[in-house]
Amino acid sequence: MRSSLTPLGPSVSRDRVISSFPKWYTPAACLQLREHFHGQVSTACQRGNTGTVGFCKNVFDHDYKATIGVDFEIERFEVAGTPFSLQIWDTAGQEKFKCIASAYYRGAQVIITAFDLTDVQTLEHSRQWLEDALRENEPGACFVFLVGTKKDLLSGAACEQAEAEAVRLANEMRAEYWSVSAKTGENVKAFFSRVAALAFERSVLQDLERRSNSPLQVGGGDVIRMEGRRPETPDSRRPSGPSCC
Repeated sequence: MRSSLTPLGPSVSRDRVISSFPKWYTPAACLQLREHFHGQVSTACQRGNTGTVGFCKNVFDHDYKATIGVDFEIERFEVAGTPFSLQIWDTAGQEKFKCIASAYYRGAQVIITAFDLTDVQTLEHSRQWLEDALRENEPGACFVFLVGTKKDLLSGAACEQAEAEAVRLANEMRAEYWSVSAKTGENVKAFFSRVAALAFERSVLQDLERRSNSPLQVGGGDVIRMEGRRPETPDSRRPSGPSCC
């Protein structure tokens, strides 16, 4: 999954407007416990100085067909008043597509791997998918999410046990854990809001750092730094690891 700032266009739907930092699903397995955007990010958004940083279909499909190879979506949000797009590359989970999927992991900002809460074997398989995706990227370069699906099919002790196992794996893989149901919609919007907010914050911080460290050569060798200049938006298509929706 990659992201980018987008030019102002049609307003996004209300459920994709993120004005405050979304909370985690469980503090036992989350990427960070802050409840507010980084101060530099908030300031940049207020000044309109975010630089190049600009659910899926919100429908449960009873006749869903498994992804063949790779599927691609662009989903638009408004984060802290700034237009922001997620480019989501949904790779197939079958072993026969493994060689195809690996090419789409490189350069990802977010890696999401999903497993079936009702089938403990899929949780163990997700470990291998995460390891494969992480091998294609620099250490610490990606946000990693482990997502348990079909939450509507479990309850009580069975759900608690399945989630406890998932939290242990998430901590081992330094991932944030979420439990969702595509059928009922439980936690789906909250999850993607969390993904968008974390990706947006990191993108803005990286852009601010890049601009502060980019000298501009002028005349006879004088060097000045570009402050507050808004670069052009590049055309980027950034792939992701396995996604859950």
